[in-house]
Amino acid sequence: MMPDLVQYMWIVWLVFIVICVIIEVITLEFTFLMIAIGSLGGLGTQLAGGPWWLQIIVAFLFALLLLFVVRPILLRATRKGADLTPTNLDALSGMAGRVVIELGEHGGQVKLANGETWTALLVQGHDAVPLPIGARVTVASISGSTAHVLPVPVASAPPPDPSGPVTPDVVAPTAAAPNPVNPNESSATS
Repeated sequence: MMPDLVQYMWIVWLVFIVICVIIEVITLEFTFLMIAIGSLGGLGTQLAGGPWWLQIIVAFLFALLLLFVVRPILLRATRKGADLTPTNLDALSGMAGRVVIELGEHGGQVKLANGETWTALLVQGHDAVPLPIGARVTVASISGSTAHVLPVPVASAPPPDPSGPVTPDVVAPTAAAPNPVNPNESSATS
């Protein structure tokens, strides 16, 4: 004779709760945690002697209440101090740069304000006139490993760097600064 399976429903509830907690540890969105806690209501109903259908209804309603009331509060609390500073590719959009290899219809290279050198293309509609070395640009977007840039109008560009255009491997010479140890010597000779 087969035993009454309803008497083992508490095992089903425990297994379901453990599975939900494992999924929650992977997803970290509080959805399966709320379902697991709601299932505790079903387990409590079973331990109190309630029929299987009442256990399911209690678990469902309790989980639903938690999902729509407690979960949004938990999500707000955990994301409250989140740093909204753009990172990685998002941080590059809008960044200023200078052309280091002439930028024409087939591309070129730009050196961004953060020091990175990128292969670059002019944004559609701005690619009629090639940009010379040293021209100022702004990153519009990144596609793969290519920066799509817009030329900065000359009127809004800051005055040119007195050391000349920046090139990939050449640093423009600057006037020798006085040596702080011996002011009669320049630092270029030491």
